[in-house]
Amino acid sequence: MANDLTIHLVDDEESLRRSVTFLLVSAGFAVRAHSCAKAFLELLPLSGRNCLVTDLRMPHIDGIELLHRLHDFNTDVPTIVITGQGDVATAVLAMKAGASDFLEKPLKEEALMAAINGAMGQRRPGRAIADPESVAARLRQLTDREHQVLIGVLDGLQNKMIAYHLGISSRTVEVHRANVMAKMGARNLTELMWMAITIDATRQRSEIERGVPAGHIMPHLR
Repeated sequence: MANDLTIHLVDDEESLRRSVTFLLVSAGFAVRAHSCAKAFLELLPLSGRNCLVTDLRMPHIDGIELLHRLHDFNTDVPTIVITGQGDVATAVLAMKAGASDFLEKPLKEEALMAAINGAMGQRRPGRAIADPESVAARLRQLTDREHQVLIGVLDGLQNKMIAYHLGISSRTVEVHRANVMAKMGARNLTELMWMAITIDATRQRSEIERGVPAGHIMPHLR
């Protein structure tokens, strides 16, 4: 996998670029690190096999805008978005824009390697679970409280914030969150996000066909 593959790392934080580059080079990958999205875009078109690992929040051109520009340039590069905690809702937008996966900082070696292997193997999580009817059936199994917790998770809220909004304890949120993952059949947050994206896209298509302005299946917590 690593022999003919170049990993392009885009992050404005020098310390992260150094640590992740060391990790990837130690694993046998060729790595090109870039301090900004503009520096990476100047390399287009790319040759050979490439994988992009990009930070979500960067000055000037952020991760989502970078994905849009790659699409505009008709450049298909498997992309993994890395993000700080609390950016889950924005990470959903990145995955809608074409990201293969997202990882939360601090990055763990095993998770990063799995994400790279998955991206290069074209095994986007959503492709394996994107049966809208099946996902909708799982969603209907959730209790009202579990659905509220799911909304909070997809809005990028930490357990304590979800607990505050709902007037329950953090421990209770943890229990409901575990139940949500089990009932939805999601092994991790990435798969849960893809399920939400699948349902949202299906509903929007239905609303458009009926002439109804497209909305979002899961309203934000009040």
